[in-house]
Amino acid sequence: MRKLSYLAFTDAGEALAARLSRALGGTVSRAGEGGNTTLADWTAARFSEQGGALVYIGAAGIAVRAIAPHLKNKASDPAVVALDEQGRFVIPLLSGHLGGANELARAIARETRGSAVITTATDVRGVFAVDEWARKQNCAIRPCVGIKAVSKKLLRGETITLGSAFPIAGELPDNIMLTQEATADVTVSMYEGPGLRVIPRCLTLGAGCRRGISCAQLEECYVNFCRESGLAPEAFKSVSSIDLKAEEPGLLEFCEKHALPLVTFSAEALRAVPGSFSFSRFVLETTGVDNVCERAAVLASGGRLLIRKSRFEGVTFAAAIAEPRLSWRWRDV
Repeated sequence: MRKLSYLAFTDAGEALAARLSRALGGTVSRAGEGGNTTLADWTAARFSEQGGALVYIGAAGIAVRAIAPHLKNKASDPAVVALDEQGRFVIPLLSGHLGGANELARAIARETRGSAVITTATDVRGVFAVDEWARKQNCAIRPCVGIKAVSKKLLRGETITLGSAFPIAGELPDNIMLTQEATADVTVSMYEGPGLRVIPRCLTLGAGCRRGISCAQLEECYVNFCRESGLAPEAFKSVSSIDLKAEEPGLLEFCEKHALPLVTFSAEALRAVPGSFSFSRFVLETTGVDNVCERAAVLASGGRLLIRKSRFEGVTFAAAIAEPRLSWRWRDV
């Protein structure tokens, strides 16, 4: 769980937060008397971060009122958990599956020897949860409205169909039937398409750009690249380029906007990448290597080239794939 943050209100709560921090990681803050922050400020700051989880050690009502002004949607809201200062009851309040609040509540309950108070229907009845499975497999899932429809069918005891572009290891869960039909209830793929899509984060975006390129220009090219290739933007896990672009402001802003780490390599390292790549004499004379985007994508991904160089105004993009390792594991026992 990334960016795990605890907020306590009492001495006992702060002591429990410190104990959990040592066991599970994360930072501890104190609100109220003797505190170093306020409830409102702490909550606002945590909601502005990406991929975080908020743990309130105190009354659940305090947490509910604090988070209410910041709620946006199922896809982006962070995990929120509340527990009493003795750790007897651990309650996931928000983003139980997509944000991992249910899993976090179970982990905290194991540490405190308390009870995780899980209320989501699929968990209560032991039914496969497609959104929790997607998160466990490091996949994005959309549209969120499709999750509800799939879960309803499973809760009624009906069978859903699932198609996957990749093998999935392990034993198939109950009431799931594999199919190759395009009309599957759920499709696992890095490409756009109809129905509920589970999108593995398995692609690296190789990028070359002219000096001084703006984030807006890169964004326009990226939209066109994804549209032309059919790739879902959520499938990209990183951006790669030559080290000459390591401090390019527009590229850095673009990566920050999409929460994608930028990985760069020397011309020597790029030249050594085995394979057949597009050749550009201009790029060779400018950078010392005949191709940046394709070679950088392959080297950073550790996989194979999927989409060769696409040229745009001042920008080149390519995509490489590292085959995702998927399994039917969807919940920690």
